[in-house]
Amino acid sequence: MDKGEIPEDANEHCPGPQAETAGKSESCAGCPNQQVCASGTAPKGPDPDLVAISERMATVKHKILVLSCKGGVGKSTFSAQLSFALAGMDHQVGLMDLDICGPSMPKMLGLEGQGIHKSNFGWQPVYVGDNLGVMSISFVFPESADEPAIWSGPRKTDLIKRFLKDVYWRDIDYLVVDTPPGTSDEHITISSCLAGIDGAIIVTTPQEVAMVDVRKGVNFCKRKGIDVLGVVENMSGLVQPLSDFKFTKQLGSSAVDVTEDMISCLRENAPPELRLDDVFVWSQVFDGSGGGAERMCEEMGVPFLGKVPLDPQLCRAAERGKSCFEGNKCSVSAPALKSIIEKLLLANPLQLHQHSPGVVRTP
Repeated sequence: MDKGEIPEDANEHCPGPQAETAGKSESCAGCPNQQVCASGTAPKGPDPDLVAISERMATVKHKILVLSCKGGVGKSTFSAQLSFALAGMDHQVGLMDLDICGPSMPKMLGLEGQGIHKSNFGWQPVYVGDNLGVMSISFVFPESADEPAIWSGPRKTDLIKRFLKDVYWRDIDYLVVDTPPGTSDEHITISSCLAGIDGAIIVTTPQEVAMVDVRKGVNFCKRKGIDVLGVVENMSGLVQPLSDFKFTKQLGSSAVDVTEDMISCLRENAPPELRLDDVFVWSQVFDGSGGGAERMCEEMGVPFLGKVPLDPQLCRAAERGKSCFEGNKCSVSAPALKSIIEKLLLANPLQLHQHSPGVVRTP
C-alpha cells in the first residue's frame, strides 16, 4: 500500500498518512499531524517525488548499494576505493554518501570544505577528476562540519529524496551508494525510492560479533528483493612489511624500543636468499575461528567476493583522500581490492555491454 508522502514535521518512524495505522500507531503520539491522519483527510495519491526520481535516475546504468548493518567494518573505505577503481577504468561514476549523521566521503576523497553548486539542471555533485562525482550532506552544510545532525526520520528521508531527484548526475555508468550502519530510515528510503538497484555489496570483518549484525543486513536485502552481489571480508588480518614494525621489550610497566637491535639480528642471521625487505608480517587481529565471512556466505547462500587485509597504507590513503591504486604504497590491500572489484564486474548484472569492464589501473 502506498503510504503517501511523509510530512516534514512528522514523528520518527511515521507510518505515512495513507497507512491503515495512520494517526493510530504508537509512533503517532504527539505528532502535529495525528488528528488529520486519523480522520482520513490527509492528502491522497502517489508520491510525486517517485516520478521525479525515476526520471532523474533514468540516465544511471547501474546502481550499487554498499551496506553492512554493522558500524566500523570499512563500508566507506570500500565505497571510496570502489569508486576510485571504477573511475580509473574510465567509467563515469557517481558516489552518494547516505550517512547523514557521520559522513566520511568528503574526507576519504579529499573534498573537505567543498560546497554544492546549483544550475538549471539541479544540484551539481562535487567532482574528483572528470568522471567521479560525489554528493554528501557535508557539501549541503559545509559550515556545520563539526555539528551533529540531530535529524528525525522524515527529515533524513527528504534529504535522500533530494539527492535522488535534484542532483544532476549526468549519464553515468555506476552509482555507488555508501550507507550508514543499521537497517533503518536511510535504508528503507533508498530501497523504496530507488528503482532498479542492481544489488548490494555487504562488508564485514571476520569476527562473529560483527557478523551477528551483518546477517541482518543480508536478510534485509532478501526481504527488500535486493540481490546480494557478494560479501567482502575486510580487515582480514594485519599485513605489513617487516621493516614497518616496531619491536619493544617490556620492562615492568614501561616498554623499551629494541627495533634496531632486532632488525640487525634478523639481517645477520637470515638465509642469503631471504631479503628482509620482501618479508611481510601477518597477524590475525579479529578472531576468525568461526569460519569468517566465507562460512557465513555458505550458510546464507550468498556469494563470497574475497578478503581484504588490514593495511596501514590503505588507512593512510583514506586519511589523505587518495586512491589506493595510485603508486605502489598499498602493496597488500590494492591487489586484494583489485581482484574483488574485477570479479564483481565480470558478474551479471554489472557488466556494461557497451564496452569492456576493463581492469583497475595501478599506475
